[in-house]
Amino acid sequence: MPRIVTNKRARFDYEILETFEAGLVLTGQEVKSARLGNVKLTGSYVTIGHNGARLLNARISPYPFAGHLEGYEPEQSRQLLLKAKQIDYLREKSATEGLTIVPVSLYTKGRHLKLEIGLARGKKKYDKRASIKKREIDREIARFTKQ
Repeated sequence: MPRIVTNKRARFDYEILETFEAGLVLTGQEVKSARLGNVKLTGSYVTIGHNGARLLNARISPYPFAGHLEGYEPEQSRQLLLKAKQIDYLREKSATEGLTIVPVSLYTKGRHLKLEIGLARGKKKYDKRASIKKREIDREIARFTKQ
């Protein structure tokens, strides 16, 4: 499962409680562009409506080797493929407990593109500071053990 892109900001801003694997409904040109890594997940999120789950604010740039596509929007909403039980579970959790659903990473599984989404709770400012401090301490320890 080679990762194409990872949303590092999601792990910093949110505490990921559970993760799910979802398929994406994409056009051929979007798949080719995504495999090249022309995807930006920062600032994107997932909403659950009456017609299923949708990925919003994710940018998939146009495929550079194709011609100009009329009316193509790189940040259009894209449908996610999840089971009905998963959609109901995510809808319930996000409505009752105040959790949000964020994309964590995009990767390939066989010939398909999969999106890892996470059920997340927002971190407070002091939690972010603690994670920064922990990361710096881990770097220092790694630096000293290397010598």
